[in-house]
Amino acid sequence: MKIRRRNFKNIEEAPNFWPSFTDVMSTIALVLFFLMLLAYIQNLITGSNLEYKKKQLADTQQMLEEAHLELSNAENELRLKKNELEKTRAEVERGRIELTLSREEIDKQKEIIAMSNQELAELREKLEKIAVLRLDVLEKVKQSIEKEIGKKNDRGEELVTIGENANIIINENLVFAHNSYNIKAEGKKLLDQFAVAFERILDDKSIRDYIDSINIEGYTDDTGDPYYNRELSTKRSAAVVNYLMQSNSGLERKYAQYFATVGFSEYRPIAYGNTEEARQKNRRIEITVAIKDANIQNIIRDYLSQTDERLNE
Repeated sequence: MKIRRRNFKNIEEAPNFWPSFTDVMSTIALVLFFLMLLAYIQNLITGSNLEYKKKQLADTQQMLEEAHLELSNAENELRLKKNELEKTRAEVERGRIELTLSREEIDKQKEIIAMSNQELAELREKLEKIAVLRLDVLEKVKQSIEKEIGKKNDRGEELVTIGENANIIINENLVFAHNSYNIKAEGKKLLDQFAVAFERILDDKSIRDYIDSINIEGYTDDTGDPYYNRELSTKRSAAVVNYLMQSNSGLERKYAQYFATVGFSEYRPIAYGNTEEARQKNRRIEITVAIKDANIQNIIRDYLSQTDERLNE
């Protein structure tokens, strides 16, 4: 019997490479997967970073805009400060100019004040001269009379005196008898000197221009009837003026218009009381000089006019 031999071929089987290829491909696929995963993750990370960067950029842009706004505000504020500085400089300059003008004005005012003070002094001097003019006139009359016939009569009575009101006072007893307006001889002698003295004084134009009138005033005491006393005092003052004109024709011809008469009766006494001494003092003739108000007004008007001219220069 034949033994059937299996026919084993002595042929070595070819190596099976398929599993290895599969592994390689798997590996490659896995690698690709990981690469893709890595790329994806990287994209995620990059996207996140990009968003962060965008946010940072936006924040930076906002900060820049805020900074720009602050810079713009600062520029506006600086511009306002510059404007204020310019205004301040302009005000300072105006103040300096005004100060200079004020100083000039002050100096001008000082000059005006100094000139005004000088003018006031001159005005005061002129007014003082006018104020003492009437006293000066009567004092000259008094001195002229005293020079010619003395200061007192034989009985020791003063011929004329200057009263507190700066008027010449003539004692009635020297000119009139009691209750009479007829001038006594002694009175005529006294009035003759008055007539000469008044003419001499009125001949001086610098004095005459300021005189308005020379008033002869008659007074009585408080005894008797007031109406009778008023009439008596008026007749006595008129008798004195009439005699002055009669005594000196030159006085009447040139200056009669300056003389006036008035009777005050028992009013305006210079001594009070019921004694005979007081009553004797009140019985008197007074001579007063009235100064022209117009001359005083002209002096003041001239001063004011000169002052206005200086102020308007």
